[in-house]
Amino acid sequence: MFDTFKNRLEITGTLTTITALRISAGRSTEPIGTDLPVIKDALGQPLIPGSSFKGALRSRLESFLRGIDSSFAEDPADFTTSARNIFVKDLKEKHKDNDLELTQELLNMTDLISHLFGSPWIASKFQVRDLTVLPDTWFDQYQERDGVAIDRDTETAADGKLYDFQVVPASTQFEFRAVVENAEPWELGLLMIGLHQFETEQIPLGGGRSRGLGVVKLDIDQMLWVDVENDPKKLLTYLQELVNSKIGDKLPSYQDGKQSKQKWTEALINHLRDHLPNHPPRTEVPG
Repeated sequence: MFDTFKNRLEITGTLTTITALRISAGRSTEPIGTDLPVIKDALGQPLIPGSSFKGALRSRLESFLRGIDSSFAEDPADFTTSARNIFVKDLKEKHKDNDLELTQELLNMTDLISHLFGSPWIASKFQVRDLTVLPDTWFDQYQERDGVAIDRDTETAADGKLYDFQVVPASTQFEFRAVVENAEPWELGLLMIGLHQFETEQIPLGGGRSRGLGVVKLDIDQMLWVDVENDPKKLLTYLQELVNSKIGDKLPSYQDGKQSKQKWTEALINHLRDHLPNHPPRTEVPG
């Protein structure tokens, strides 16, 4: 699945905080300062971990897939780590002399969401860089807000439960960069639906979401797509372009991935329909 290069989609854009954002770095041990600081880079600037973005995206797509059929996005807790490790170990022993059969067995036991986002036995095809702040939108200022735990009996502030927390102000922008490699058309369709949720402010990030924090909007600038279509000549051309290019150059081999969004989404819908229980496979109409 990963031993032969097939295709690559590079996505770049900007993530803007519509409301204040809090991705906590944990409780501070500093004697002076906020109780709950946000995650920062080495320069003290705000940072959104790629894992936070990817996790929120996966969670939303899992909820969609489970709404269609629960087997499309299985709960990892239903398959304990020890049982999973034993099962995978048995498969490796059974197919120790045939990697192709082992790979196929692992794919057969993998739910649909994990084909794109990965599982303990399959690497993720989707990679997201940590989102770094755009300097022109950052003015070296954080906001601090107060929080308090409420005593449910008296409906007043509980003693000793006052705290403060740090947030990144609204209108702060972060650079978004992601890459997908060797993805099937239906997997790209799944990703398009998830990214569209961020484009329409449907997926919040971080903590404090119930109090209005974490609303973000993704604006995609470019989707650069290359598919060598198992053609050695196309791959050689692409490699030559890579060697002769600079970082940020748009290579001649790249196509505009935005033009394929509808095609990929349709591939996803057809794939899901074909995998519904008791659903007969689609038959192609001669054209």
